[in-house]
Amino acid sequence: MALDAQAATQVAHVLTESLPYIRRFSGKTFVIKYGGNAMENDELKNSFARDIVLMKLVGFNPVVVHGGGPQISQLLKRIGKESRFVDGMRVTDSETMDVVEMVLGGQVNKEIVNNVNRHGGRAVGLTGKDGDLIRARKLTISRKSPELEAPEIIDIGHVGEVASIDAAIVNTLIQDDFIPIIAPIGVGNDGESYNINADLVAGKIAEVLNAEKLILLTDTTGVLDQEGHLLTGLDARQVQALIDDGTIHGGMLPKIACALDAVRGGVKAAHILDGRIEHAVLVELFTDAGIGTLIRG
Repeated sequence: MALDAQAATQVAHVLTESLPYIRRFSGKTFVIKYGGNAMENDELKNSFARDIVLMKLVGFNPVVVHGGGPQISQLLKRIGKESRFVDGMRVTDSETMDVVEMVLGGQVNKEIVNNVNRHGGRAVGLTGKDGDLIRARKLTISRKSPELEAPEIIDIGHVGEVASIDAAIVNTLIQDDFIPIIAPIGVGNDGESYNINADLVAGKIAEVLNAEKLILLTDTTGVLDQEGHLLTGLDARQVQALIDDGTIHGGMLPKIACALDAVRGGVKAAHILDGRIEHAVLVELFTDAGIGTLIRG
């Protein structure tokens, strides 16, 4: 069925609007953190895969880092193991870590790889243990209490933070025209596996790759002002002011901290996008208006 004149003009306008961005970003690396509802809805899964393939076809170098918290919780429930969290982080004993590796490194990672390949891409899945990509150290939580002279140290098991990134394997895949799909599992000096927050891994990989952009897909529209309006085009000073006055708070704080660390570490810009919108990545990258929050250094 042919388009009517108005619809055809609109399509042509979108295509021509994208040309300067394609020219500007050709050959550049983009690190995309993929998680939340975008990973659980079939339509959103397919639109994300098509976005990644199109980015590669027009000359961009997408690198995907994914989460998988809900899928981990589902499998733990099926085997009769309760999910416990401290300050938003999953308590990860050895048995839980086995499940994390099975879900993130196996089920979720391979599903994303398959979706990208099914839509015409050449994706390769890996975890931070492959090629010594992510070296981790154990993360500990301390809590201060008036009753205690010293802070209480809470052991949450195999939860880590990034100690270092060796991106040689990622660079090799990019040079060979593959799309790396990375599960955020690192390895410590003790040889133990560690579950690491996917936002943090994406930010650190973006820094090491000297990426053009870090894109964080979330289940919110972005950073909102106190009247609920979307904020964009922010620099580090403006973001800090929004944190100080309480505009940015709660669950948005870790994502903002990740974005700020990335731009301060040399990434040209960070974007916080609503992953519940189909083709959110393409709309943000290829149109003048965009749909999310842009943060510059």
